[in-house]
Amino acid sequence: MAARKLNLKERYSLLTRDLDWEYSYRDKKEIFPYEDFEGIKITDWSKWEDPFRLTMDAYWKYQAEKEKKLYAIFDAFAQNNGQQNVTDARYVNAIKVFLTGVSPLEYQAYSGYAHVGRQFSGVGARTACQMQSIDELRHVQTQVHAMSHYNKFFDGFQDFSHMHDRVWYLSVPKSFFDDARSAGPFEFMVAISFSFEYVLTNLLFVPFMSGAAYNGDMATVTFGFSAQSDEARHMTLGLEVIKFLLEQHPDNVPIVQRWIDKWFWRGTRLLAIVAMMMDYMLPNRVMSWKEAWEVYFEEAGGALFKDLARYGIEMPKYAATAIAEKDHISHQAWSIFYNYGHAAAFHTWMPGEKEMDWLSEKYPDTFDKFYRPRFEHWREKEQAGERFYNPTLPMLCNTCQIPMGFTEMDDPSLIAYRQSVYKGERYNFCSDGCKDIFDHEPEKYVQSWLPVHQIYQGNCGGADIEKVLSEYYRINMGRDNLDFHGSPDEARWNEWHNLQSAEDRLKKAG
Repeated sequence: MAARKLNLKERYSLLTRDLDWEYSYRDKKEIFPYEDFEGIKITDWSKWEDPFRLTMDAYWKYQAEKEKKLYAIFDAFAQNNGQQNVTDARYVNAIKVFLTGVSPLEYQAYSGYAHVGRQFSGVGARTACQMQSIDELRHVQTQVHAMSHYNKFFDGFQDFSHMHDRVWYLSVPKSFFDDARSAGPFEFMVAISFSFEYVLTNLLFVPFMSGAAYNGDMATVTFGFSAQSDEARHMTLGLEVIKFLLEQHPDNVPIVQRWIDKWFWRGTRLLAIVAMMMDYMLPNRVMSWKEAWEVYFEEAGGALFKDLARYGIEMPKYAATAIAEKDHISHQAWSIFYNYGHAAAFHTWMPGEKEMDWLSEKYPDTFDKFYRPRFEHWREKEQAGERFYNPTLPMLCNTCQIPMGFTEMDDPSLIAYRQSVYKGERYNFCSDGCKDIFDHEPEKYVQSWLPVHQIYQGNCGGADIEKVLSEYYRINMGRDNLDFHGSPDEARWNEWHNLQSAEDRLKKAG
């Protein structure tokens, strides 16, 4: 009788059955000290499923093939002066935001997964985390290489790793990962693998990579595609984490629900910078932030949480607030950065008339009513040589660390403001979501490193803003920041294209 052919799951099980071992001279709780303290109960680690059933030899083979193709395109982009083919130099500022705000998070994810991959007693989870850790390290390396070409021609790329630990607006993404990495291993997995990678990652990667394609940046498009096959694995891991935890014990459900509520809200606040990039920083726009939110959260996320309802999981607590904010968040974030453009490592500007008409079309209920009059006033000031900059330092939300510029959704003319008192000290928040997060773990968030507080305390090179910029942030005044119009970046890009236009005219004439 012929032997029965094993299916893929059975073959993988036989291949990996001896990867774990029994511990003979140390207690298991001593080896895995972080597994119990969050209150999560695991009854059977063998129930963990690896949906991809990927072995390391296959992993290295796939990644090596992707690297060959990726770097060939990087070389072609550089050899053909790809920087001259982008729509205009305003687009490059979106890449500056990505390099300073997003790429360092890939490194944080690499460190985080390397850490939690050691903390689980289940071998399947350990293996999945270690593979994702390697993926994240590869992502940050490919992103830096893709953008290094722009560093030869534009200002603002040269000091991204230094800026990440210091610049005020970069404390928003940095605090997000600092919060996750200082949590327990199961919360880290819910925060990053599920809430960010599964629920929200399409709102980050798809707009950036589609925006790059629409604006002639093939190097960025290519590293995005190269990363997306990894992201598919990461999203599957995120879903597996949630289902595994919820199936292991009913006591896990309320803990996981609170984590989902928390990290959904922290993630939506972090994505405000992506919202403004989509609506204001792309010369050729892909879609509005509102449209992206409706497709990637309301439709895709809504279907996901319907599926999770059978486990007792509900939509995140402040999902309704986030849905209402889709009409406002990008305009309010761009207003904040326009106010403080002199303290950012990229240029800001006011949209032109055609761009404002596009925003009116995409946001018919809010843009003309609340934002166009403000922007037209600022544009008039700019054209009169009185470009508006806010000389004061803003109050920051103690949880998300964003300046208090977001409004109440039932009255968009009123800044949202919440407050808590802990041990006699007052703490300020931009929303009910951020206040709730603080109130649940005040001991953690009273330690927040708030840039404005640090500047006033003299810990950032002095109280003078120019000293903070030049000595602490290492931002070159007038080159890396301020208004785009008349900047060295714009002048350099115009020089290339005026030269190209002259050459084209000569060819036609000759």
